[in-house]
Amino acid sequence: MIRIILLLNLMFPALFVFTESEVENIFSNDNKNQLFMNVEVALAEAQSELGIIPDWAAKEFKQKADIKYLEHKEVVKENSKVRHGLVARLNVWKRSLNDEASEFLHYGATTVDIMDTVLVLQIDNSLDYLIKDLLEVEAHLLKLTKEHLNTYMAGRTLGQHALPITFGKKTGTWLAENRRNIERLEHVRSKVQRSGILKGAVGSYLGLGEKAIETEAIMMNKLGLAEPSKDDWHGIRDVFAEYAVTLAIISKSFGRIGNELTLLQMTELGETEEDLGSDAVGSSTMPQKKNPRGPGALIEYSRIIPRLSEIVLDDMVNSFERDGQKSDDELKAISIASEEMLERAKPLLAQLKVNKEKMRENLDLTNGLILSQRLTFYLAEKIGKDTANNLMHDVAKYALENNLTLYEVSLENEIISKHISKSELKLILDPETYIGLAAEQAQIIIKEIELKRAQLR
Repeated sequence: MIRIILLLNLMFPALFVFTESEVENIFSNDNKNQLFMNVEVALAEAQSELGIIPDWAAKEFKQKADIKYLEHKEVVKENSKVRHGLVARLNVWKRSLNDEASEFLHYGATTVDIMDTVLVLQIDNSLDYLIKDLLEVEAHLLKLTKEHLNTYMAGRTLGQHALPITFGKKTGTWLAENRRNIERLEHVRSKVQRSGILKGAVGSYLGLGEKAIETEAIMMNKLGLAEPSKDDWHGIRDVFAEYAVTLAIISKSFGRIGNELTLLQMTELGETEEDLGSDAVGSSTMPQKKNPRGPGALIEYSRIIPRLSEIVLDDMVNSFERDGQKSDDELKAISIASEEMLERAKPLLAQLKVNKEKMRENLDLTNGLILSQRLTFYLAEKIGKDTANNLMHDVAKYALENNLTLYEVSLENEIISKHISKSELKLILDPETYIGLAAEQAQIIIKEIELKRAQLR
């Protein structure tokens, strides 16, 4: 097996926490063995309901479906002999089962169906936690956006001051994107829920009898899954690929937030700051530094998770009905890494320090030139659009070359001063009165998302 988690820990030790996460527990050896027994019990119960195997055998399996009868160390020991993971599990479990009942265990089934269904359950359970984490992130973003609807700052394009915005407008885009990610996972989950499988060695239900389709449906219902798709997807694995690619998209969302917060915390900007506590050390030799940790971690996850998704995506290319390697290890790794990423994002956003004063101060870095568009539009009504554009390009250039404010240069310009009074000019060059519909825009996003959250209750 590919020890992908160990490799990632060695490559990026700062990213990984040392306590076992919820998703990591889902993919633990003990939980995998428990799910294996649950799947076999569901199969047996479905078969007993249809009269395929005796009811007492199914009851025996259910009574003994306890991890104490399938310890991982015993499975490892048995597997070293039989060299087959599922057979090793069956052999160990059978030691605790009635001999007659054992004859009906794994009746007519094939390995890949059982283990694929185990994997479906693991992914479905992981989605519970991933969606829950995103809903928590959403709560933090809602709070940030509400608090900063009117926190004025510079809107930047290509690294340059462009026009005034509010920080709430910025976080509102994060909020809306996060909601789309929640909906993406919910959509993928609807497909994962239909991916429980019992179709035999070549996917045609051979070996499972005439009631195979009904058996499969009852079995999945008992496992809490939806009506299974009738196609044999084992050699296709597109739903797993969609799950992985969706996680890659989500990682890019958080990578972008991490990158933005890294830049906003730069010494030259100082507009936001990660709260690491008063005792946190930024550098061993440069005491003044306040290095962002969480934002950098989000950027790294946005690189790691898409690479894992590529491997899962490659797993769609297989030969014939059921040949090919499986990316189970990568699906485990991408699920765990995604939860780790969200666990880093939650405290970062919940405790983010926003320096309103610095944001407002930075709005004036261009000496009013960030309002040149507004002045151009105002002049256009007086002297024409093209004339105003040409004039303001010259005015802006002169202000920059002579380190003057836009207000000063405008007052000195005969054309501008002829059409605009000093009081009008002061109002036009007030950035707090030129944010467009930034606040209203963010409020609409808040309202839409709060409505969706209310529907979940």
